[in-house]
Amino acid sequence: MRVMSQSSSPRGDQWTFLTNHARVLIALARDPEARGRDVAGAIGITERAVQLIVADLEAAGYLTRTRVGRRNRYTIDPTVALRHPSEADHPVGDLLATFLHREDTPATTDDREPAAP
Repeated sequence: MRVMSQSSSPRGDQWTFLTNHARVLIALARDPEARGRDVAGAIGITERAVQLIVADLEAAGYLTRTRVGRRNRYTIDPTVALRHPSEADHPVGDLLATFLHREDTPATTDDREPAAP
């Protein structure tokens, strides 16, 4: 008799917590001038999927696209509420801050000790 572990279940390793929409938004928050193909490669989806997601995010007011020469620059509105009713009391900026704050703040060894000058 074969015992099945969680990792060998047909769907056990297929799901993730974030949607591709969230991943695209986070990628564009990290690099507002990223090309669609670069975002697609980083996330593991097609460039066409990124284009469709950007169009969704733009239509919903989460981001605006500005043409700069031959490239796009994306500006995110962090005040727009998350879409699901159970999360609608949180702005998308809260989600972005969760994933971006580690890059923006210097690491400290201990909060009780002052940082060296």
